[in-house]
Amino acid sequence: MTVRAMSMRRAPCRGAVLAASLCAAMPMAARAQSNEELLQELRALKERVEQLESALKAREAKEAQEAKDAKEAKPAPPPGMTPQQVQDLNRVATKAETLEDILDAQGFRGLRITGLMDPTYLYNQAQGRAGFQFLSPVRDDGYHYDDSIFGMAMLDVQKELENGIRLRIALAPNRGAGSTMDSGRSIVHEASMTIPLGDSQTRVVAGQIPSWSGYELALPTQNKLITHNLLFDFTQPRAYTGAGAEWSVGPWDLKALIANLDSSFRASGEKTPVLVYRADWSKGEYRGYGFSGAHGKAPNRVNGGPNTALNLFEVDGWFNRPGWSWQWQLAFGTQSGAAITPDPASGALRDARWWGASGLFTYKVMPRLDAMVRADYLNNSGNGGGLYNAGADARDGIGPEMIGRDGAGRLLFRNPDLGSSRYALSLGLNYVFNANISFKAEYRLDYASLPVFEIVDDGSFRRSNHLLGASMVLSF
Repeated sequence: MTVRAMSMRRAPCRGAVLAASLCAAMPMAARAQSNEELLQELRALKERVEQLESALKAREAKEAQEAKDAKEAKPAPPPGMTPQQVQDLNRVATKAETLEDILDAQGFRGLRITGLMDPTYLYNQAQGRAGFQFLSPVRDDGYHYDDSIFGMAMLDVQKELENGIRLRIALAPNRGAGSTMDSGRSIVHEASMTIPLGDSQTRVVAGQIPSWSGYELALPTQNKLITHNLLFDFTQPRAYTGAGAEWSVGPWDLKALIANLDSSFRASGEKTPVLVYRADWSKGEYRGYGFSGAHGKAPNRVNGGPNTALNLFEVDGWFNRPGWSWQWQLAFGTQSGAAITPDPASGALRDARWWGASGLFTYKVMPRLDAMVRADYLNNSGNGGGLYNAGADARDGIGPEMIGRDGAGRLLFRNPDLGSSRYALSLGLNYVFNANISFKAEYRLDYASLPVFEIVDDGSFRRSNHLLGASMVLSF
């Protein structure tokens, strides 16, 4: 009701008050003994009426001011929005708050689930083999460059808690880093945690963590070509199992662990751990450099037995420009008692030593199409050869010159003291079909300084082998 209407309703009330006052005054006037007394009573009545009118006006003014204040206090809708749109916006905000509460209650806040698949077709000339490779297990004869970490399916679960703790579990049956440990029974590629200490720049790191070495990463989504370079396949660890720390200092990222190398469990009598570390320096998105190493006792994959002293060190870098990029790596390593052939005089195991280099050049032919060329060299001539991840192998072309096999199928060598050095050249294309699909194609020539590639069709040995491959990588 408006102030005007209220005033109109109170007008009759004002007249009633006046009439009642006059009626009350008439008997008094009749009893008055003089005009002076009547005049005084009329003056008093007038003053009373004026007081009533003043009180009534003050009350009406107060009610009008309260109505005005209430109208001004009502929030106005945002500019350009109708009242209906304001109601819709309020409903959306309420639903968003409810959804956040549900995510918190069910543990989904900070959760990220991704994955990938990359069915691969590969032709290997020396092996006389062609076909699809997908989720194939690591066989009894071990890890090979033509059956490396590709042809995999992985589910990657990551979660960040409100206090900054990060968790990650990546499962990759048969094909991940875990497939090279525990006799190939582990499906875990990574199971790690990082815990901030005071701030996010310093963190504790623990769990099973894929190798930090080199410019190439294990996963198909992070690797331009299908196969990996010689240093990745034969000189680098697959995973660390241990604990350490990570620091970010300006353009530097530093991390170190005390860990087992490629092993989730130490056998009786094995107590010496391995120190692994990695340092990276980057200048924006254009260039960066890094180095990593591993020093301690690790599995002797060439001759078996107890762990032996291992020293690995490598430096790598990358250089990006619009339309092209370049990545490179130099690696050095030694391992006690891991040479392929023993000392001819004493029969004692000898040390393995090697060094190598790899470079990858990528050119963007079209916005979605990259062309790549990768060249590798691995010097492994001392003591008949021997690498951290490989001994004499006629499939990978590692070891002294091979002239045949004995009745038990063991390789026979012409000169057991001289190992072959290895080369590899890969040419490839990578086409991004959409945000989730990319196609890869690769031709690879592997060459050795000695005849070490076995031709399975006739049992002969050659210095070279050829691979052709194609794959489709799906990521989500």
